[in-house]
Amino acid sequence: MILNNHNHKPSPEEAPATPAGGTLLRVAITQGDTNGIGYELILKTFADNGMFELCIPVVYGSAKVATYHRKTLGMEMNFHIIRSAEEAVPGRLNLVNCIEEEVKVELGTPTPEAGLAAFKALEQATADLQAGLADVLVTAPICKASIQSDAFRFAGHTEYLQDRLGNGAEALMILSNSLMRVALVTTHLPLQKVPGSLSQDVILQKIHLLHQSLRRDFLLPAPRIAVLGLNPHNGDGGVLGSEEQNTIRPAIEAAVAEEIQCFGPYPADGFFGAGLYRHFDAVLAMYHDQGLAPFKALSMDDGVNFTAGLPFVRTSPDHGTAFDIAGKGLASPDSFRQAIFTAIDVYRHRKADDEAHRDPLQKLYHEHREDSDRQRHIQADKTE
Repeated sequence: MILNNHNHKPSPEEAPATPAGGTLLRVAITQGDTNGIGYELILKTFADNGMFELCIPVVYGSAKVATYHRKTLGMEMNFHIIRSAEEAVPGRLNLVNCIEEEVKVELGTPTPEAGLAAFKALEQATADLQAGLADVLVTAPICKASIQSDAFRFAGHTEYLQDRLGNGAEALMILSNSLMRVALVTTHLPLQKVPGSLSQDVILQKIHLLHQSLRRDFLLPAPRIAVLGLNPHNGDGGVLGSEEQNTIRPAIEAAVAEEIQCFGPYPADGFFGAGLYRHFDAVLAMYHDQGLAPFKALSMDDGVNFTAGLPFVRTSPDHGTAFDIAGKGLASPDSFRQAIFTAIDVYRHRKADDEAHRDPLQKLYHEHREDSDRQRHIQADKTE
């Protein structure tokens, strides 16, 4: 299998320096929906003291809500309440109290009040990330319906972060676990709108983003990418649809012409059923459930949602608010913990990649001469 080890736990020695010159990364963590399992994930993750050897956690949320969840779960861990991320200290579960008003907790129930609390935490964490007060962002699950307001008109975290942090850059959702990486051409989009949202240019752009992320964020020098078709059986020669022939295949061919190792399109059912994903570094799916259904079916517990393409690192667990088990102590922290590991890894990989390309070797004399000869040939070809 081509994948690197996604379950790698970075050591303190491997963690890059923070802007303040320390040895631990400052990880901004949003509380998510206050009626879901967000605080349970956070508390269970940092019940392991070894986590404090990897990072300085800074939770954004409500001190009163955090205390409520801690008591409900019967956990002994205390939060270190601070006014700003600048006050965060190592070895403690820091919490920026960014919600002053009372928030009623109704475990397992989506409410506008919980959505507003989730939004306020996300806004503050995002602002601090942009200001350099945090190194990476890890988000606990939100309820997409509850968080909607005049200030939040996005389909999910990915779209919000592209708007807030992208500076014009396009975001790419990549789901990663110990078995595979799956990226999506379309994300939180109704199924009926998917075909009309696909074009050769859009698919080629996503291939470029995925290829760039695999090289920089995962340090894979020559990644292999599999692209899925849209229709059953790849359209069966046009009988079940023509997107494979008219849109997807030309995008793949254009990527190959740019020396990207890109293959397909593959029928989704046979591709996953036969285990072909093992032969690739990443899979590009056309829509949400096409990629995420097999991804979660094959390996649910360690999945991480990574927002690639942006100048900042953001990850999250690959599951939702789990309202059905909220407050019952049944939530597994594995995916959330892995999201923290992945954020640290990606941050470190980007630093290493930037360092490797910062000061390229000066060209030797014969290389300058070869460039000059090549330029003369190009000019001569144009005049003929």
